[in-house]
Amino acid sequence: MSFHQKGEQFSQKVQTARQRAAALEQRIVDSPKQDPELLAVSLEELKTALEELHVAEEELRQQNESLLAARSALESERQRYQDLFDLAPDGYLVTDGAGMIREANQAAAQLLGVAHTYLVGKPLIIFVPEDTRRAFRSQLTHLPKLGLLQEWEVRLKSRQGNLFDAALTVASVRDKPGQGSSLRWMLRDITARKQAEEKIRCYHLQNLHLQEEVRLKSQFLALMSHELRTPMNAILGFSQLLMRQAQHQLGHNQLHMLERIFNSGKHLLKLIEDILDFSKLEAGRLELNLEEFNLVELVTQTVEELQSLAHQKQLEVHIHVCLDNPYVVNDSNRLRQVLVNLLSNAIKFTDSGSITVDACEPTPDQIAIAVKDTGIGIEQSEIKQIFQEFRQVSQSLTRTYGGTGLGLAITDRLVGMMHGKIQVESQPGEGSTFRLELPRKVTSSSNTSAIVSK
Repeated sequence: MSFHQKGEQFSQKVQTARQRAAALEQRIVDSPKQDPELLAVSLEELKTALEELHVAEEELRQQNESLLAARSALESERQRYQDLFDLAPDGYLVTDGAGMIREANQAAAQLLGVAHTYLVGKPLIIFVPEDTRRAFRSQLTHLPKLGLLQEWEVRLKSRQGNLFDAALTVASVRDKPGQGSSLRWMLRDITARKQAEEKIRCYHLQNLHLQEEVRLKSQFLALMSHELRTPMNAILGFSQLLMRQAQHQLGHNQLHMLERIFNSGKHLLKLIEDILDFSKLEAGRLELNLEEFNLVELVTQTVEELQSLAHQKQLEVHIHVCLDNPYVVNDSNRLRQVLVNLLSNAIKFTDSGSITVDACEPTPDQIAIAVKDTGIGIEQSEIKQIFQEFRQVSQSLTRTYGGTGLGLAITDRLVGMMHGKIQVESQPGEGSTFRLELPRKVTSSSNTSAIVSK
């Protein structure tokens, strides 16, 4: 029951009591004699009327208490919402339909750089730069029809003249009949976000430029490597033919120089082939030629091909094979390339001792090959970067041992194409162990580009 209805009931009870009192008074006046019985009845009615008044009075007191409690709760709720409005982290404004500010919280005053008392009663458009006021005013006229406009990005200017980017959310609210509409504004400073977006856009453009540069570099390397490999093959072929035909006709020094030409040519051709392979890997144009072959024969033949390099440095090369099933499905040429890279590095960086090649099968569906040397070893801080392209453990080693720094990068990507992984364990002065694990059967190379671009 509402307070209004309770008030009407109380008024009715008071009126009833008055009517009874008036009737009692009239009966006493009209009675010519003081009838004791009439007096008793009158007193009883008066008592009843007084009791009803006491009940009505109690009800009125309770109503007053309820009304005060409701008023207090309403005031607390109003204060709570006022505090939320004033202390909100975002700026809040209430304007009329023309943008005249009626209310503003502290955040809005801080954003616009003015005191709260100055802000109320001012048009919001004075905080818009002059060159954009026309567009702002045009949008302002459409706001009552839109009802709600979210994330309207505009440039605002504080009273001190500082420009900042703001995101406005505006809601049109219908006021009391005949009073039109008012606008509720939320202002948020998005200058930091806009600056971050601009940086991201610049980074994106830079990334596109870098990708284009990488594409052009890869295309250039592939083209130059191909063009250089053709004359290098001719140089190697003719120099090898000269060594065979003129072995007994040339002096020792001349034959030695011819051999140096041939060996240098082979070294240069190896560098060119590394660059060509790497450019193909980067472009995702290298695919596996899968076939079944005997892994033991491949390891043995590869070691025999490099025995001459090991003998030149008086190094021993050992092979340990423990395979129940030597047959695997893979690209034999690319696996041979991986083994050649690992063995060549082992020989290059080992001055004394031996090199060991182990092949085993940790599980029936997996094979593992380890190349262990007793060479110079690798610092722990350098291990993470040895598989990066154009990197060697130090510039001094590059000058001493030569190379492009692509061998291990190509090896790592080829192993990735084969759905395997390669790991290295090393200590300075104690040698290195490169261990690669591969599936016994590589089923597909369709995701080559995704793997090698890691």
